[in-house]
Amino acid sequence: MTGRAIYGLDVREPHMLIAVIARSPVFGGRVRAWRDAATRRIKGVVDVRQVPSGVAVLATNTWAARRGCEALEIDWDDQGNGTLSTAAISARYRELAQTPGLEAKESGKTLEVLAAAEHCLDVTYEIPYLAHACMEPLNAYANVMADRAELRVGTQNQSQDAELVGAAVGLPPERVAIHTTFLGGGFGRRSNYYSDFSVEAAQVSKAAGRPVKVVWTREDDMRGGFYRPLWVSRFRGAVDAGGMPLAWQHVVVGQSVYANSAVAKFAIKNGIDPSSVEGSADMPYRVPHHRVELHTTENAVPVLFWRSVGNSHTGFVVNSFLDELAHLGGKDPFELRRALLADQPEHVKLLELVAEKAGWGAPLPAGHFQGIAFHESFGTRVAQVAEVSVTGGTLRVHRVVCGVDPGVVVNPLMVEAQMQSAIVYGLSAALHGQITVENGRAVQGNFNDYEVLRLSEMPVVEVVIAPSGGPLGGVGEAGLPPLAAAVCNAIFAATGQRIRTLPILPNLAQT
Repeated sequence: MTGRAIYGLDVREPHMLIAVIARSPVFGGRVRAWRDAATRRIKGVVDVRQVPSGVAVLATNTWAARRGCEALEIDWDDQGNGTLSTAAISARYRELAQTPGLEAKESGKTLEVLAAAEHCLDVTYEIPYLAHACMEPLNAYANVMADRAELRVGTQNQSQDAELVGAAVGLPPERVAIHTTFLGGGFGRRSNYYSDFSVEAAQVSKAAGRPVKVVWTREDDMRGGFYRPLWVSRFRGAVDAGGMPLAWQHVVVGQSVYANSAVAKFAIKNGIDPSSVEGSADMPYRVPHHRVELHTTENAVPVLFWRSVGNSHTGFVVNSFLDELAHLGGKDPFELRRALLADQPEHVKLLELVAEKAGWGAPLPAGHFQGIAFHESFGTRVAQVAEVSVTGGTLRVHRVVCGVDPGVVVNPLMVEAQMQSAIVYGLSAALHGQITVENGRAVQGNFNDYEVLRLSEMPVVEVVIAPSGGPLGGVGEAGLPPLAAAVCNAIFAATGQRIRTLPILPNLAQT
């Protein structure tokens, strides 16, 4: 043992073959027929096997397995999903958002107050499907034997992997050994209800009768994985004569990440997936009349947890709409937040700390403007101020000041690192991220068309930790939800343009 960090892609075992799998290009598709004569002629290819997820090419090296996979002739049955598109999904969601959904929250008499109010807003937000885009594509080593199985894999869900792998190959879970490697990013993708990449590797190993390592290409990962759902949010809001928010209705439309899973019967109550409305139904801002409704949809696009789960969309839309109400009522966005959080002193303390650190209200460099957002998730409060400039349609995020209160702080350096990481990940998605679907297929396949943040786009990030001494909160996800809203609110301050559809850059260019 050397103590060297071993990632899944580093695993090498005696007699191991590399497998690459041809999976349906259309979501939900299945193999109807296949021919492998050309594949078997490629040097290094050892075997070809059909497995539940597609057709696996086994070879002595990754390049041969990839070339062999490309040479396969496969007749796919698209299961009726070949016309699916994000354009059609978006149009349907926007129609649903105009209709009543299931009640997820009602405080007061929201609909009655909105019907009688004089100063109102009615706006719709949309955020796209997102890939997890982990730096290390999915992979898993498996060796399935008659009486036991061994896996070496970067996974976030070892116990479930053992159970599902065992069920797939006919072994009790106690006979399945999971050796967890380092993983080059997870963000939820390596923890799903189907343990897809672990189960798949075990199925290939059993079919081949020898140890294999299944390697996903970047395109496999991007086009055949699970995504953060596409969400549409319709807001109706009203302010009173003094400009304070009086009524707030939020209609959420999108897929459930719990539906069709083994835990759905425990997680979903009265048709409401709590992760679909978290950060909205329980938002910290006190509005007298507050109503949240949910339309849960279904289609063939597979969805999953994505860093900060439901908060990744509600953190953006809630804080953006609050800024819209501030503008409608003639209020400063910081002052309005402070007023709406007044009965929660620890929230106010953090908000004030960040505003002071960022110089809210103080003179800024010429052409610079600020936006602010506050969100609570995973037991942790986070406030952020983004400083941007927009020149000739070109956006530059110069600085993000992030205040975090996770209760008790064990390792301040880890808290700071996680906030920085969440800001990078969140800004990357906010500026560029989107998976679009045409003809039942994901269009984007690699970092050339699913862009991520470049070094030249990276802002200065300043993290301020304000431990309240309260219960221990999480820091791995809580830094992401406010980021997009803080940036978009700053864009509004700079240009007067509201960004209601993400990603920012394509939509900023269209305004």
